[in-house]
Parts: sequence; C-alpha cells; structure tokens
Amino acid sequence: QVQLVESGGGLVQAGGSLRLSCAVSGSIFGINAMRWFRQAPGKQRELVASVTSSGRIDYVNSVKGRFTISKDNAKKTVYLHMTSLRPEDTAVYVCNVETIRRQYWGQGTQVTVSS
Repeated sequence: QVQLVESGGGLVQAGGSLRLSCAVSGSIFGINAMRWFRQAPGKQRELVASVTSSGRIDYVNSVKGRFTISKDNAKKTVYLHMTSLRPEDTAVYVCNVETIRRQYWGQGTQVTVSS
C-alpha cells in the first residue's frame, strides 16, 4: 500500500525558512510528477510547485524566487524548501504524486507564519 508521509511543517516567523519533505512508502512505479499543494482556511486548494519525471519544474507566481522544489528519486522523496516566508504562506501543505495509473495524496502538514 502506497502512503505519502509528510514532515517539516511548523510555526515560523515572517522571513524565516522551512523545509518540507514527502516520502513515498510502499511500491510505486511510473511516477509522472510530484507536487506540493496548499490550502489556507476559507480558500481553494492551490498548486504551489511541481516537478515532473523529466525534471520540469513549475511554481505559482507568488512563491517564485522564494520556494524550491526538489526530489530524490532513490529515496522516493520530494522536498519543498521555503524561504522568506510570509504570513500569507500560512496553510496546510499537501504532497501529491501522480503516476501513470492514479494520484496519491499525503495527509498534509501545517505551516504557520507569524508576522
């Protein structure tokens, strides 16, 4: 059974940094893309960053230059390094993995940025 286990969330002051990790446990193959979404209270889920199997990387405009997505194929782990955090980055961050057959979702990790 495939599970996505996220870690690294927490409370940080504005301007600070956090690194989120999402490790895939279980047998998985045919990964097309690994993504980070976030959802703030009262707002729709938003795609923050994605990295494809070929290495293409995309970011939502609001995090460009501040967030970096990366992956370690051997460890089946995707990371989100967040710097210069702002209060508006506060949200539950959720990992997503898309394979040729289906998508998998993590349980989410809370990131809170205080002003």
